[in-house]
Amino acid sequence: MIHPQDDTHQRSLDNPELFWGRHAEDVHWHKKPDSVLTKTTRKLANGTEYPHWEWFTGGEISTCFNCVDRHVLDGNGDRPAIFYDSPVTRTKRAITYAQLLKEVEATAGALREEGVKKGDVVLVYMPMIPAALIGILAINRLGAIHAVVFGGFAAASLAQRIESSKPVAILTSSCGIDGNKPPISYKPFVREAIQLSSHKPSRVIVWQRDELWWDGLDKTVGERSWSKMVRSAKAREVKADCVPVAATDDIYIIYTSGTTGTPKGVTRQAGGHAVGLRLSVSHLFGVGPGDVMFTASDIGWVVGHSYIVYAPLLAGATTVLFEGKPVGTPDSSTLWRIIQEYKVTSLFTAPTALRAIKRDDPENNAVKQIGERGGLRSLKGLYLAGERSEPSIVTLYQKMLQRYGAPGATVVDNWWSSESGSPISGISLAPYGADPKGARSKNHKPLPIKPGSAGKAMPGFDVRVVDDKGNEVKRGKMGNIVMAIPLAPTGFTTLWKDEERFYYSYLKRFDGKWVDTGDAGMIDAQGYISIMSRSDDLINTAGHRLSTGSIEQAITSHPLVAEASVVGIPDSLKGQLPFAFITLSVPDHPSSAVPDKDLFHEIQSRIRKQIGGIAALGGIIQGKGMIPKTRSGKTLRRVLRELVENAVHKELENSVQYPATIEDASVVEVAKKKVAEYFEQMGDAHQAIEVMAKL
Repeated sequence: MIHPQDDTHQRSLDNPELFWGRHAEDVHWHKKPDSVLTKTTRKLANGTEYPHWEWFTGGEISTCFNCVDRHVLDGNGDRPAIFYDSPVTRTKRAITYAQLLKEVEATAGALREEGVKKGDVVLVYMPMIPAALIGILAINRLGAIHAVVFGGFAAASLAQRIESSKPVAILTSSCGIDGNKPPISYKPFVREAIQLSSHKPSRVIVWQRDELWWDGLDKTVGERSWSKMVRSAKAREVKADCVPVAATDDIYIIYTSGTTGTPKGVTRQAGGHAVGLRLSVSHLFGVGPGDVMFTASDIGWVVGHSYIVYAPLLAGATTVLFEGKPVGTPDSSTLWRIIQEYKVTSLFTAPTALRAIKRDDPENNAVKQIGERGGLRSLKGLYLAGERSEPSIVTLYQKMLQRYGAPGATVVDNWWSSESGSPISGISLAPYGADPKGARSKNHKPLPIKPGSAGKAMPGFDVRVVDDKGNEVKRGKMGNIVMAIPLAPTGFTTLWKDEERFYYSYLKRFDGKWVDTGDAGMIDAQGYISIMSRSDDLINTAGHRLSTGSIEQAITSHPLVAEASVVGIPDSLKGQLPFAFITLSVPDHPSSAVPDKDLFHEIQSRIRKQIGGIAALGGIIQGKGMIPKTRSGKTLRRVLRELVENAVHKELENSVQYPATIEDASVVEVAKKKVAEYFEQMGDAHQAIEVMAKL
């Protein structure tokens, strides 16, 4: 018998108009759409034609109405909409739907008085505080477009996004707080960014925080006090009603990290965004009214857009807004404490957070103590995304949850991107059954998890694996992960003001037949998808295409290895050799960059056994705090690769470039010192690599 998750997915592909038309009934339309799916073609200036699509053409919708007003009008205004928890400021606050509506109405009214109108872009540069969510919803309420930039981005990166999106206003804060570090003033970043950009927003609206004020607001350049504006609006009873927009209008721009070149502005269409997210939060996460969703991310990333701001509120659930880190604010018990305190049903985080917790608490004492008190009983699912989840992480936390008080919880690895807007694959906790009206399957049990796999495709995403010529490969064979057109409704349909770049970045490689995800992996016989690496992280060794993810998986299967990052380095004989950076899970981590011979042999043995001798490492560097990541948890392998290449060519003094999205730039210097130490101890770099690869 076909499983409900497989049935739901198949129906979404067989008859997308019927399927998504049914789920469009779950949101409020100011004007019903004329059609569900419209397939078209578009033409570039050079005459190139390519396939295109739109969802819910002719419809009009307000996402803010669906997130806030609708629940209040249905008599649920007293339900909590937001739980704000900030260990860095020792602040906690609960905001009901009725309170949220009042704040959003007034903020939208104040923004309207400052000149913000339908179709305008407003840039949001904020920390994780309630004002950020209120501001985003207020922008949406006016029919405007928000472009959220991670608070604390350097001025040059912020200027890039101002230049691209051309906002009429910037919503910002006086400061952000990164863990237990002193507050970071946003004033110099914002002012310098505006100075660098040729586009000058007419307003900079500042939320003052007690921890560090933005002194000397300059009204001559449009700087305003956010709280004063809102207080004035409330006193005069100024508030804004929802302004519906066309279903095909953009509601936000989110910029990709821009590791190389100018960041791409991914846009999201209003109708597809609301319908697709409303389904995904229910189907994949099992979240509805009364549930509490804790997404330990940031509003600057697509995960935060979708599952901190919008999806929980679309479902009438409660979202946890967390200002802190999984460790250090104050310790590794933080995530588990939040689950206990707010009765969280769904936790969404990145594998890197779980690794950090494991390093800080190798005996898992926090999970054990809170779990044995019944604090994890509410949890239904622990979701992992943002980077590849190695099987050891999935297996470890699945066992811990079952052992320590959350026996019904499932660890769900899921895969997606800024471009998709919602998970492309995962394990559904509450799929819809075969009933054409969308009734849920009774007594449903989720599909079994397969550690190392990111689950099966979600509704509307037709995932394939192809070779470099675009031909589909057999199940179980690795290749390029692509998707057929159209994407699910949450997926992007173009880039902000750059149709040409959209085509050449995502469609040109396979002549418009497939949307290229940039990921490499495989689909097994049962339809489980495994994402092994980015396509540009594949290593070509003696004609064999090796995935960095598969090698990292073999390395982290060693009980002493907590984390590994593998890069490909040049080799005169084989073309490239795998080279690894590892962090050990032992409390007294060795200080030497060179691992002892026994450990090296054991790791090489595991690689040979699990992958083959062709994947033998050219070296291992061990150390703490040396693997650079973006704030969303993606490993910056290119940075590590360049450091090793520089060392091999005796040019380690050369600087390496890294994106503005890097979590901690000082990690690059740590890695650089470890690379220097390694090759100093090993002697001649070329000879050392040749010897190590033979071990």
